[in-house]
Amino acid sequence: MKKKINIYFIGLSAFAVVVTALVSMMLFYRIFQKQVFDDIEAYAHVIQPLDKDFWEQEKNLCRLHKDGLRITLIQEDGSVEYDTSADKEVMDNHRGRPEIRDALEFGEGTSVRWSSTSSVHTLYYAQRLENGMVLRVGKDSEHISQIRDHMYCLVVGVSGIIVLLCVALSHFLTKHLLLPIERLGSNLDEVGKQTVYEEMVPFIQTIQKQHANILNHAKMRQEFTANVSHELKTPLTAISGYAELIGNGMADGEDTRRFANEIHVSSNRLLTLINDIIKLSELDDLEQEFDFEQVDLYKAAQGCLDMLDIQAAKQEITLALKGGTCIVAASKSLMDELLYNLCSNAIRYNNHGGTVIVTTAYENGHAVLSVKDTGIGIPKEHQVRVFERFYRVDKSRSKRSGGTGLGLAIVKHIVAQHKAQIVLESEPGQGTEIRVYF
Repeated sequence: MKKKINIYFIGLSAFAVVVTALVSMMLFYRIFQKQVFDDIEAYAHVIQPLDKDFWEQEKNLCRLHKDGLRITLIQEDGSVEYDTSADKEVMDNHRGRPEIRDALEFGEGTSVRWSSTSSVHTLYYAQRLENGMVLRVGKDSEHISQIRDHMYCLVVGVSGIIVLLCVALSHFLTKHLLLPIERLGSNLDEVGKQTVYEEMVPFIQTIQKQHANILNHAKMRQEFTANVSHELKTPLTAISGYAELIGNGMADGEDTRRFANEIHVSSNRLLTLINDIIKLSELDDLEQEFDFEQVDLYKAAQGCLDMLDIQAAKQEITLALKGGTCIVAASKSLMDELLYNLCSNAIRYNNHGGTVIVTTAYENGHAVLSVKDTGIGIPKEHQVRVFERFYRVDKSRSKRSGGTGLGLAIVKHIVAQHKAQIVLESEPGQGTEIRVYF
């Protein structure tokens, strides 16, 4: 990147210097050319009143020639009457020359051309006299060329110096322009302590946010992996231990039945945990697409409560369904999963002989699902974290009742998939209500 910026800076500087030099030379030459035309025009005005005797004196012609002037007197028919630089007898007719033609037609004329007579570029000014003849004054460009050559050398020298300065300046500017960016690249976490460009602040904030999200995601995955390993280890250890005792013949008939029952419970817990992990993996997949259809939350809730009736009866918990038909565009399987996790949690963390009330209704044009229990409740300090994976308020009760710690995490993902909103209200000892607004 530095190399490219340096090349762009140097190229731009060189281009600017060359263009400036060329334009300056052209302007200078035009200004100088105009000055020469003004001078020879002034000479013409001075020479015009002189009589014929002046032209016939050799010393006068030599003095004019010495001053770098070429004086030509031309007849109206274009033939040359006098010329200070050549023999008029060998000179061709001048009527077709641009400056002579313009002088005869408009009174005066100018031109710049290569003179075959004097073998140099000459600037000419011609003026028609009262007697119809044309007086032409020429100035050879030999001196002008010398000035132009000197100017060219000067411009080239100055341009070279400027280009070298631009090279040094481009290296300096490039280094200082990229220094804040290079510092950010090596230490993105200390942006507030470093000087950065104002225009880069939104870009840096976006990168910081993405960086923080990546770190958080990596941390969550690491914690999730550790928690999964721990959660799987517990039932597997129990299964292995009980199976070893039975296999070694260390259990009698009663113990064998008890160990087999414990193996069955641990196996169910293991299967439930694996199913929840698979479900979370599916929900984590951003490319996973779910088929949405018109789902009646009331009917789905009724089916869920029927399925959980036996589990609730073990704790003498009363299940109730209120409200009426409530249609939402959703995935039927995910709605069943949502209801199962909310209702099973309400049963699992309820008090013996408590109540679970599921309500489906419309509120302010939105479909609302409510699951309310009369259970142990959730303290304020835990309410923010209950939707995290493997987070449990009462760890011993959760494991004893078969909870995996993933139920509400699954609920949170399902709600996000449906662009819904979840609200939790709870008081310790008074129960919990979770509402989902579609």
